[in-house]
Amino acid sequence: MSFDTPLPTFNASDPHARFLSASCLDLLLIELVPMAERLAEELSGVEGKLDEEEHREATFYRLETLGFRVGQGLAERFSRDRPRFTDNLDVIKFLCKDFWTILFRKQIDNLKTNHRGVYVLTDNTFRPFTRMSMSNRTEAVTRAQSYLWFPCGVIRGGLANLGINATVQAESADLPGATFQIKTIQQPSIQPQPQAQAQQAQTQVQSPQAVVS
Repeated sequence: MSFDTPLPTFNASDPHARFLSASCLDLLLIELVPMAERLAEELSGVEGKLDEEEHREATFYRLETLGFRVGQGLAERFSRDRPRFTDNLDVIKFLCKDFWTILFRKQIDNLKTNHRGVYVLTDNTFRPFTRMSMSNRTEAVTRAQSYLWFPCGVIRGGLANLGINATVQAESADLPGATFQIKTIQQPSIQPQPQAQAQQAQTQVQSPQAVVS
């Protein structure tokens, strides 16, 4: 049972809208990491024993991929009734306000950017960490790192659906805070092929002759 002040529902007029208890989402996020770790161990038994680094990579890949798919679906659903985004910063602001509120019932506390495609999002009370505590602070921060991989995938998937290709990294220096760093990836421009350039040059040379004749 959650004692938080209820927030206005999103798309309440949508006949296909479905709503879920916030506690269910909290429990799902708590269980995702152990599930991914168990699956990695089971696969290692079939394909051969994985070392610690390989096990970590397998767990990260599974959680980040799950988050990516969730982020794509959420962005598609909750951005369809909004005006068209003007630039990348407008998309990031949507992520910090509307998108984060849908997921964690609060907005991002701080947003910084160098205006060169790097954005740093800080959540001082990251909801999945509010119920996490251990006697050893260092051990708690290390253990919490795995719980950031799914949200990283959610962010990357949401941005991808909104037209931004990016990498997302996260860290926590002190619970329950979390920091997410987004680096946008510029799409390489397509250079014309040499053959196409030669044909274009030949066309430009032949055009005056056609006019004279």
